[in-house]
Amino acid sequence: MPEIPVRAFLSSLVAIRKTGSGYEVLLLKRTQSLAGEWCQVAGSIEDGETAWQAALRELKEETGLAPLSLYSADICEQFYVAERDEIVLSPVFVAFVSPSGTVSLNHEHSEYRWVSFEDAMEMVPFGGQRRILRWIEDEFVRRKPGRHLLIRTD
Repeated sequence: MPEIPVRAFLSSLVAIRKTGSGYEVLLLKRTQSLAGEWCQVAGSIEDGETAWQAALRELKEETGLAPLSLYSADICEQFYVAERDEIVLSPVFVAFVSPSGTVSLNHEHSEYRWVSFEDAMEMVPFGGQRRILRWIEDEFVRRKPGRHLLIRTD
């Protein structure tokens, strides 16, 4: 019986900041794969890294930001890649960042925006991203995240 491979080699991170008007999500406009699309921080897990370490590294490389706190989002992004006939799973993390943090983009992105969850859901291209944003808004903004999801990075 033929099988479709399932690969987990990416890490995904949603950066959130709290402002006087509420919570905002950071979206980045991609310049390479998915060029022109708005997405969250994401990238490959390198040899010797855990998924959360890759998410932290990608946050630093792509935005220059460091988290005030980091959580497992308790959800995975999943999508099918037709060219390779494979399913990709990517663990998702949530980083709360300082509202005064300065974003410094690398070459992978042409611009960034801090937007409401509602606006973010209109900007991202995939239903899976919208499901993740809804989940994070419900579980990390409307509720206090569970202490067991907190990742100690020190």
